Amino acid sequence: MFDLDDFREIWGTIRKNKLRTFLTGFAVSWGIFMFCILLCAGNGLRNGVMTNFGSRSANSVQYWGRSTSKPYKGLPDNRRITLDVRDVDLLKTQVPEAEDISPMVSTNLQASFGTNNLDCSFEGVNPEYMRINGIRILDNQGRFINGIDINDNRKVAVINKRIREVLFQDENPVGKMFMIAGLSYTVIGVFEEESWGNDAKAYIPFSTAQLLYNKGWGIHDISFTVKDLTTEKENEDFETEFRAKLSVLHLFDPEDRRSVGIWNNLKDYLQFIGMFNGISAFIWIIGIGTLIAGITGVSNIMLITVRERTREIGIRKALGAKSGSIIRSILMESVMITSIFGYFGMFMGVGLGELVSSILETPGLEDVGYMFKNPTIDVGVAVGAMLVLIVSGILAGYFPALKAVRIPPVEAMRAE
Repeated sequence: MFDLDDFREIWGTIRKNKLRTFLTGFAVSWGIFMFCILLCAGNGLRNGVMTNFGSRSANSVQYWGRSTSKPYKGLPDNRRITLDVRDVDLLKTQVPEAEDISPMVSTNLQASFGTNNLDCSFEGVNPEYMRINGIRILDNQGRFINGIDINDNRKVAVINKRIREVLFQDENPVGKMFMIAGLSYTVIGVFEEESWGNDAKAYIPFSTAQLLYNKGWGIHDISFTVKDLTTEKENEDFETEFRAKLSVLHLFDPEDRRSVGIWNNLKDYLQFIGMFNGISAFIWIIGIGTLIAGITGVSNIMLITVRERTREIGIRKALGAKSGSIIRSILMESVMITSIFGYFGMFMGVGLGELVSSILETPGLEDVGYMFKNPTIDVGVAVGAMLVLIVSGILAGYFPALKAVRIPPVEAMRAE
C-alpha cells in the first residue's frame, strides 16, 4: 500500500529534479489540453452546421409543381404541373421509403383580435407535419392539429409566438377566437420551431385550407420523411426513381428537372455527415498524435529516471528491500506526475470549451453560433485520454524498473 514514507521518497525525487518533472508534466498537460481543444473545435463546427438544418427532420423531402421545359408525348412545354390527391396516393402505395406524409396549402392573410391586426402566413397541413418539421408545442399551450380537425374541416389554428405576442399580448390565446380574413378561428395551440426570421405563422387543418383558400382542389407542395436510406448513393437512386414515378403520374419528361422542384434535406445531411466524419477522423488522428507525443515524453523521462537510480536500487536491495517495493515507488512517481498534470490539462481544455460555449450564447453573437455552436466535449472522453497517459507512464516505468531490480546488487552499485 501507498504510505507516507513512499510519498516522502517520491516528493524528494521530484524536488531534486524540478526541471525534469516540469517538462514531463508539461508534455502530459499539453497533450491532454490539445486533445480536448481539437475535439471541442470539431464538435463546435459540427453543431453549428447541423443547427442550420433547423428543427426539420434530417430525412425529410419536400416537392412542388413547376413548369415543364420540354415537350413530352405530344404535350407542349411550359405546362404547369399541379399536385393533387394522386400524389398522396402515389407516396402511400408506390413509394415504400415514404413515412410521414403531409400535403400543404399556403396563403397569406390578415389576422385580427380585438383592435390588433397582423399579416400572417397560414399553412394548411396534416398532423404528420409536426414530426416532419420538428414543431414543438410550448408547455401548457395547447396541442397541434389532429385527425378530427382534418376530418371535420375545423376552423382551428396553431399559432407561433409572434402572433401570440402581437395579437393576444399578455393573454393566454388557447381557446380564444380570432379573425382570419373575415372568418373566425379558434386557437388550439402555440408552437415554436427553428426557422429564419421572425415571421408570423400559423398552421390550420389541410382540409380546411384546401376548401376555403384553394377552391377545394390542388396541393401547393408535399412534405414527407424517408426511411432506410443511409448513403448518398441510395439517396440519389431514390430521388431518380421518385422523379420517374412523378413523370408517369403528371406526364412530363423524367429528365426534365424543371418540371418538379425537389428539396431533399437528407441529401444535404448525408453530405455534411460524410464531410464531418472526415474532419472528425482527421481531428482524432491529430489528437492521438498529440497524446502519443505526451506518452513518449513520459516514457523517455521514466527511462532516464530508472537509469539514474540503478545504483540506488542496488543499495536498497543490498539492505534487504524487496523488488516489489522498489518498483512500486518508481511507478507511483509516474502516476503522481501524470495524474496531477493530466488533470490540470484536462481541466483547462474542458474549461476553455465551456467558456467559449457560454460566450457564444451571449446576446448579439447569435450569427456566430450558426457556424460554431456548443464547442464542448464529453468529460468521459477527456478522462479516458488522461487514463491512457497514466497507464502508458506506468508501463514506461515498469519494464526498465523490472530490468533494473533483476541486476545483482553488486553490479547495480557499480553503475554510474
